[in-house]
Amino acid sequence: MKVVTLHFAMILAAVTAFAATPAPTRTVFDATLKNGFTIHHLRHQNIGASTRLFTDDSNYVDVPTSEIAEITSSVEVLPVPPESVKPKPTIQEVVAAASDKHLVDADLITSVIHAESAFNPKAVSPKGAQGLMQLMPGTASILGVADAFDPQANVDAGTKYLRDLLVRYNGDIAKALAAYNAGPLRVQQYHGVPPYSETRAYVAQIIKEFNRKKIEQRAAAKRHEEKPAADDAPVKGK
Repeated sequence: MKVVTLHFAMILAAVTAFAATPAPTRTVFDATLKNGFTIHHLRHQNIGASTRLFTDDSNYVDVPTSEIAEITSSVEVLPVPPESVKPKPTIQEVVAAASDKHLVDADLITSVIHAESAFNPKAVSPKGAQGLMQLMPGTASILGVADAFDPQANVDAGTKYLRDLLVRYNGDIAKALAAYNAGPLRVQQYHGVPPYSETRAYVAQIIKEFNRKKIEQRAAAKRHEEKPAADDAPVKGK
């Protein structure tokens, strides 16, 4: 049996020297049989007239040593365990983070997202607004958003802009929403919500949904307060 070893140590050292955090690697092998078939394995061991090829940490295949033409080695990057891959945050988590960071009610943010994009992170309006909170390219650039289709960046920037509008109009949600939709200049021009049917319907939709959520939350809290404790529950007679 011919054994060929590829020397990658020097090459690997040169590559990793330039990498700040090199990925972990391991040496692996390929056994080429005389029939042309190749078996990729992690290690091998001679057992009598056979060679045991360990295809992973717990499985192996025994091959007659006389049938192996050559074994070559190489270096590969270790696979990333699934548990170490951080899952992408949900829209609810993205909204919660933006709410905490910019001190804007999460229900107001989700109501705006619903009206703007119907929760579609890839939404594009006829005017070119992009993402969940429909940021115009110019606005996105001013807010430092490189990718308006990235939910986290989009919602964070959209929430910051909404917060700035709420501060500008002293917490007047209707004016802030009108400015978000039609622009601050139009709100200034008309001293309030502009007389545009689209803007007025937009403002009314969001405020209606926001108020509905708050009413439902208060009702749920009241039901919870009125629910008798387990110790106070009536006992049924036999």
